[in-house]
Amino acid sequence: MKLLRLIDKLLRPSIAYAHCDVPCGIYDVRPAQIAAETIVKMVEKIEALPKENSTVADRNLSVRAVWTKEEHARRCKEELLILWTDFFKPEHLEMFPDLHETFWQAAKLCSRNKQEVNMDAAQELKKAVNDIAAMFAKAKAAAKK
Repeated sequence: MKLLRLIDKLLRPSIAYAHCDVPCGIYDVRPAQIAAETIVKMVEKIEALPKENSTVADRNLSVRAVWTKEEHARRCKEELLILWTDFFKPEHLEMFPDLHETFWQAAKLCSRNKQEVNMDAAQELKKAVNDIAAMFAKAKAAAKK
Protein backbone atom coordinates (compact mmCIF):
# COMPACT_ATOMS: atom_id res chain seq x y z
CA MET A 1 0.00 0.00 0.00
CA LYS A 2 2.78 2.41 0.88
CA LEU A 3 4.44 1.76 -2.45
CA LEU A 4 1.20 2.46 -4.32
CA ARG A 5 0.66 5.70 -2.40
CA LEU A 6 4.20 6.79 -3.24
CA ILE A 7 3.64 6.01 -6.91
CA ASP A 8 0.35 7.98 -6.82
CA LYS A 9 2.20 10.97 -5.35
CA LEU A 10 5.01 10.83 -7.89
CA LEU A 11 2.91 10.01 -10.94
CA ARG A 12 -0.45 11.64 -10.33
CA PRO A 13 -3.14 9.50 -11.95
CA SER A 14 -5.44 11.35 -14.29
CA ILE A 15 -9.19 11.21 -13.85
CA ALA A 16 -11.00 9.00 -16.35
CA TYR A 17 -14.48 9.97 -17.46
CA ALA A 18 -16.86 7.33 -18.84
CA HIS A 19 -20.55 7.34 -19.61
CA CYS A 20 -21.28 3.79 -18.49
CA ASP A 21 -19.73 0.90 -16.61
CA VAL A 22 -18.16 -0.35 -19.83
CA PRO A 23 -17.83 2.70 -22.07
CA CYS A 24 -19.17 1.03 -25.19
CA GLY A 25 -21.04 4.01 -26.64
CA ILE A 26 -23.92 1.79 -27.75
CA TYR A 27 -27.25 3.38 -26.92
CA ASP A 28 -30.62 2.77 -28.49
CA VAL A 29 -34.12 3.92 -27.64
CA ARG A 30 -35.80 1.07 -29.52
CA PRO A 31 -35.90 -1.37 -26.56
CA ALA A 32 -37.88 1.23 -24.58
CA GLN A 33 -40.21 1.76 -27.54
CA ILE A 34 -40.79 -1.98 -27.94
CA ALA A 35 -41.49 -2.29 -24.21
CA ALA A 36 -44.00 0.60 -24.31
CA GLU A 37 -45.73 -0.89 -27.37
CA THR A 38 -45.90 -4.27 -25.61
CA ILE A 39 -47.61 -2.63 -22.64
CA VAL A 40 -50.27 -1.20 -24.95
CA LYS A 41 -50.83 -4.62 -26.53
CA MET A 42 -51.08 -6.36 -23.17
CA VAL A 43 -53.63 -3.85 -21.90
CA GLU A 44 -55.65 -4.48 -25.08
CA LYS A 45 -55.56 -8.23 -24.43
CA ILE A 46 -56.47 -7.86 -20.76
CA GLU A 47 -59.36 -5.50 -21.51
CA ALA A 48 -60.68 -7.87 -24.21
CA LEU A 49 -61.02 -10.78 -21.77
CA PRO A 50 -64.54 -11.71 -20.69
CA LYS A 51 -65.66 -10.05 -17.48
CA GLU A 52 -67.94 -12.94 -16.55
CA ASN A 53 -67.79 -16.70 -17.08
CA SER A 54 -64.07 -16.69 -17.77
CA THR A 55 -62.45 -20.00 -18.58
CA VAL A 56 -59.19 -21.40 -17.28
CA ALA A 57 -57.62 -20.34 -20.58
CA ASP A 58 -58.93 -16.78 -20.06
CA ARG A 59 -57.49 -16.66 -16.55
CA ASN A 60 -54.20 -18.06 -17.82
CA LEU A 61 -54.03 -15.40 -20.52
CA SER A 62 -54.87 -12.73 -17.96
CA VAL A 63 -52.05 -13.78 -15.63
CA ARG A 64 -49.56 -14.02 -18.49
CA ALA A 65 -50.61 -10.65 -19.95
CA VAL A 66 -50.36 -8.91 -16.57
CA TRP A 67 -46.94 -10.44 -15.96
CA THR A 68 -45.76 -9.41 -19.43
CA LYS A 69 -47.14 -5.89 -18.98
CA GLU A 70 -45.34 -5.49 -15.66
CA GLU A 71 -42.08 -6.96 -16.96
CA HIS A 72 -42.09 -4.61 -19.95
CA ALA A 73 -42.86 -1.64 -17.73
CA ARG A 74 -39.78 -2.58 -15.69
CA ARG A 75 -37.70 -2.99 -18.85
CA CYS A 76 -38.92 0.30 -20.24
CA LYS A 77 -37.94 2.11 -17.05
CA GLU A 78 -34.52 0.44 -17.05
CA GLU A 79 -33.87 1.39 -20.69
CA LEU A 80 -35.01 4.97 -20.10
CA LEU A 81 -32.81 5.31 -17.02
CA ILE A 82 -29.79 4.09 -19.00
CA LEU A 83 -30.40 6.75 -21.64
CA TRP A 84 -31.07 9.45 -19.06
CA THR A 85 -28.08 8.75 -16.85
CA ASP A 86 -25.51 7.49 -19.35
CA PHE A 87 -26.23 8.89 -22.82
CA PHE A 88 -27.56 12.38 -22.13
CA LYS A 89 -24.96 14.88 -20.92
CA PRO A 90 -25.18 18.37 -19.38
CA GLU A 91 -24.81 19.96 -22.83
CA HIS A 92 -28.03 18.27 -23.89
CA LEU A 93 -29.91 20.38 -21.34
CA GLU A 94 -29.32 23.35 -23.62
CA MET A 95 -31.00 21.49 -26.48
CA PHE A 96 -33.74 20.08 -24.25
CA PRO A 97 -34.43 22.28 -21.21
CA ASP A 98 -37.22 19.87 -20.14
CA LEU A 99 -35.00 16.77 -20.42
CA HIS A 100 -35.05 15.88 -16.73
CA GLU A 101 -38.80 16.47 -16.36
CA THR A 102 -39.51 14.42 -19.50
CA PHE A 103 -37.52 11.44 -18.26
CA TRP A 104 -38.86 11.74 -14.72
CA GLN A 105 -42.46 11.75 -15.95
CA ALA A 106 -41.78 8.81 -18.28
CA ALA A 107 -40.28 6.81 -15.41
CA LYS A 108 -43.35 7.62 -13.31
CA LEU A 109 -45.54 6.37 -16.17
CA CYS A 110 -43.62 3.09 -16.18
CA SER A 111 -44.52 2.66 -12.52
CA ARG A 112 -48.13 3.60 -13.15
CA ASN A 113 -48.35 0.99 -15.91
CA LYS A 114 -47.09 -1.65 -13.51
CA GLN A 115 -49.76 -0.67 -10.98
CA GLU A 116 -52.74 -0.39 -13.30
CA VAL A 117 -54.43 -1.84 -16.34
CA ASN A 118 -55.16 1.50 -17.96
CA MET A 119 -55.09 2.18 -21.69
CA ASP A 120 -54.71 5.94 -21.18
CA ALA A 121 -51.60 5.36 -19.06
CA ALA A 122 -50.23 2.89 -21.61
CA GLN A 123 -50.76 5.35 -24.46
CA GLU A 124 -49.22 8.19 -22.41
CA LEU A 125 -46.13 6.06 -21.82
CA LYS A 126 -45.88 5.19 -25.50
CA LYS A 127 -46.07 8.90 -26.39
CA ALA A 128 -43.51 9.84 -23.72
CA VAL A 129 -41.07 7.20 -24.99
CA ASN A 130 -41.57 8.39 -28.57
CA ASP A 131 -40.89 11.97 -27.43
CA ILE A 132 -37.67 10.77 -25.80
CA ALA A 133 -36.82 8.90 -29.02
CA ALA A 134 -37.10 12.19 -30.92
CA MET A 135 -34.80 13.88 -28.40
CA PHE A 136 -32.36 10.99 -28.67
CA ALA A 137 -32.31 11.18 -32.48
CA LYS A 138 -31.74 14.94 -32.39
CA ALA A 139 -28.92 14.59 -29.85
CA LYS A 140 -27.22 11.87 -31.91
CA ALA A 141 -27.53 13.92 -35.08
CA ALA A 142 -26.02 16.96 -33.36
CA ALA A 143 -23.07 14.86 -32.17
CA LYS A 144 -22.26 13.88 -35.77
CA LYS A 145 -21.89 17.52 -36.86
